Amino acid sequence: MSKPLPRIVITAGEPAGIGLDICAMLAHQALDADISVVADQHALSERADQLKIPLKIQVSLTHQAAQKHAGNGTLKVHHQSCSAPVVAGQLNPKNSAYVLNTLKTALTGCQQGTFDAMVTAPVHKGIINQAGITFTGHTEFLAEQTNTQQVVMMLVGGGMRVALATTHLPLTQVSKAITQESLTTTIRILQHDLIHQFGISNPKIMVAGLNPHAGENGYLGDEEINTIQPVLEALKKEGMNLIGPLPADTMFSQKNIANTDAFLAMYHDQGLAVLKHASFGDGVNVTLGLPIIRTSVDHGTALDLAGKGNIEIGSMLAAIKLATQLAHSRTE
Repeated sequence: MSKPLPRIVITAGEPAGIGLDICAMLAHQALDADISVVADQHALSERADQLKIPLKIQVSLTHQAAQKHAGNGTLKVHHQSCSAPVVAGQLNPKNSAYVLNTLKTALTGCQQGTFDAMVTAPVHKGIINQAGITFTGHTEFLAEQTNTQQVVMMLVGGGMRVALATTHLPLTQVSKAITQESLTTTIRILQHDLIHQFGISNPKIMVAGLNPHAGENGYLGDEEINTIQPVLEALKKEGMNLIGPLPADTMFSQKNIANTDAFLAMYHDQGLAVLKHASFGDGVNVTLGLPIIRTSVDHGTALDLAGKGNIEIGSMLAAIKLATQLAHSRTE
């Protein structure tokens, strides 16, 4: 029996950035899923015209039967109006509420079962905050909107899955943010979703230390001794396959990458610098712990490239592919 065709909803992100470019280009990519985009259809049409990409917009209707995205130049769009005219490369705080509304629309559709997963194009945190809206990122926003106490940010690419114990924090705040309680919850979420979303029955997880050389037995910091090691020992007793805390500078060896289901880094750049180097622009961001499936590109808005016609969409294609796979494999 064939599996039902996943319904994927894509949010177009910051309208001044390359999100609209990516969506216009997707109209000419055949995909093994039903694809809908939440965006301002007029801004999307104008961007397609600017890029000289033929685009036919079809109104997205929730009661329509799922159809495989043909890549014939047609794109299903759920219209969400911008508050101000959109100019490629020029941020406008008046459109910040629109950006968040696209996320809310896609999220509601996933919660109601209209869509099986959401994929997000990049947003610009700075301009949203400039508009007077406190916003630290997709991950935190979706957690708040779904009343999820804690989520985990994980990137997939370059043959790796790299999860983060902390996300968008200044380095000066990282140590304080990593507690035994928060780290335990992070690892539990990672373990659960590797099993129930990725279909890995007994995941092997390598955990980095926080300090150089994983603290060097306390000489270079004691977070490993006081926080990380006790958590790992307690969870190992429950049967989890955890290794660490390991020095981050040697953890990502080729041998480890080939024999590990996921890595857990203590802070953003500790893990993602390695993954983004290895994934060559095809990395995917996944939010674990949410009641819905959410993947995202691993790059920013690229304002300087918007409307120019010289971008790659590999990360978006990878994000859609992963969302499709997760929609097929997800169990409770």
